[in-house]
Amino acid sequence: MSIRRRTWIRRGIERSAWVVDYFDQIGKRHIKTFRTRKEADNWAVNARHEVHLGTHTAARTSITVAKCFEQWIEHCEAEGLEFGTIRQRRQHLRLHVAPFIGREKLSDLSTPRIHKFDAELRDAGRSIAMRRKVLTNLKTAISFAQGRGEVAQNVARGVSLRKEDGRGNSGPLRAGVDFPTKAELHLMIDNVRAKDRALIVTAIFTGMRISELRGLPWRDVDLVAGTIHVRQRADAWGRIGAPKSKAGSRDIPLAPMVVNALRLWRPVCPAGKIDLVFPNRHGRVQTLQNLRERVFVPLQKSCCITIDGEPTSAAKYGFHALRHAAASLFIAHLGWTPKRVQTVMGHSSIRMTYDLYGHLFEDPEADREAMKKIEAAVVAA
Repeated sequence: MSIRRRTWIRRGIERSAWVVDYFDQIGKRHIKTFRTRKEADNWAVNARHEVHLGTHTAARTSITVAKCFEQWIEHCEAEGLEFGTIRQRRQHLRLHVAPFIGREKLSDLSTPRIHKFDAELRDAGRSIAMRRKVLTNLKTAISFAQGRGEVAQNVARGVSLRKEDGRGNSGPLRAGVDFPTKAELHLMIDNVRAKDRALIVTAIFTGMRISELRGLPWRDVDLVAGTIHVRQRADAWGRIGAPKSKAGSRDIPLAPMVVNALRLWRPVCPAGKIDLVFPNRHGRVQTLQNLRERVFVPLQKSCCITIDGEPTSAAKYGFHALRHAAASLFIAHLGWTPKRVQTVMGHSSIRMTYDLYGHLFEDPEADREAMKKIEAAVVAA
């Protein structure tokens, strides 16, 4: 690898630049030009190390970050990922990646540049949650390019952002704040309209995601065995597809109340081509807005489960709160292990289960008794 100065005349003015002349790990010659000797020296040090490790990618043969991201999205599309996921990734490319680093070559990226990219997003007003999603997608896109030989290493892999629980750092989930108490659940069950009863009790006692409830077909409901087989979901646009992760496909045992409610509901359930358990009146997928504004919000107001405790106030909970309520019931009254809760809730990892519900597995009374023993041991010493 050599560094030399190159001069030329343009419009009667002598100009110069510094050129790094080198061979990559497969013996192919490349030339890269820099404005100053210092820039050339700094780049040459890194390039020499990359060539030695066999991880170097020449700038001339490298694609841009935007092109890399686009190729990855096209691959995801070809693999049949759901519309919402593809739409989100295109938004990340258009709004966050392309404006900041889209034109840069993959071969020119470095770990410090990725940190700078995150700082640019932060300074532009992107939330930490959004920055984390964009960074995750960027890492995956670069890994995809690496697998196709477009770049030798993924410089974004070691970059991570500070942890946050996604709820404004408000602490552990709490009954009566983040999800309904048992008394509030009882009120909902007692006051729900007959046509909505099966939906509400199923949500309360199974912890199914709203997308899974909206996409649940009767063929996956076994009322004899008392089990729901979760095998599909409906996305925000009403498209039926597989669960979002492998863990999403699972079997959920049913409480007797759920079995009875579903038996009463089936004969009057609106018929449709896809034979859904909780369709709209035309037999098609319910919209999220309908379930929220015509079912769950009115139900809470009829029970005075509102911000101010008045029927005219805003509803206290979102539909997802019923999922948290179900998990709390599984832990408090069934004695399920964290692994069992993970399986029934469809969490992709045990870490997610602990992050959300770890505090619910604790036994305060046992902790107090243990502390008494520690105190006694110290006093007796």
